[in-house]
Amino acid sequence: MTTTEHTDETSTHATTARVLVFVVAVAGYAADLATKTAALAHLDPANPPVLLGGLVTLQLISNPGAAFSMGENFTVVLSFVAIAAFVVVSAWLVPRVRVRAWGVATGLLLAGILGNLTDRLFRPPSPLHGHVIDFIQLPSFAIFNVADMCITGAAVLIIWLSVVRQVSADGRRMDAGEQEARGRASS
Repeated sequence: MTTTEHTDETSTHATTARVLVFVVAVAGYAADLATKTAALAHLDPANPPVLLGGLVTLQLISNPGAAFSMGENFTVVLSFVAIAAFVVVSAWLVPRVRVRAWGVATGLLLAGILGNLTDRLFRPPSPLHGHVIDFIQLPSFAIFNVADMCITGAAVLIIWLSVVRQVSADGRRMDAGEQEARGRASS
């Protein structure tokens, strides 16, 4: 394989991975918006439907906080953190993605960030103070939404790619020095 052929193949993989980022982000964001719209239109918070023999309850709530309703008094801060996360992922991570699995993970992450950020920007009580719509409840667990599922899926996939597969977003295999540096940075 010549250098030109290798460069063309790498470019094709990068393009495919970035298209996946876009497709997964749009699909996840659309699913989040559609399910939240349906939840608001059809769910009664006082009478939540119980599905699958009690495995899932559709309990509609407006959450001013983050996961597990933490930080309820910091909605504006959470809004700015989400804006910063969106900018960092879009400007720093997306241009580096050259692996399809990283494209999926990055798309899921963007979908989740955008889904909950949209609520914070456009839902009552006011911009940057908006409450996130949550409606999926599992037994003895927090109430969440599709955006939260996208973020969780992205986190699992990113950990799997980084730790198990040891591949970076640009497709490089991480060497022992990079792994050690990442380990020190996370501790």
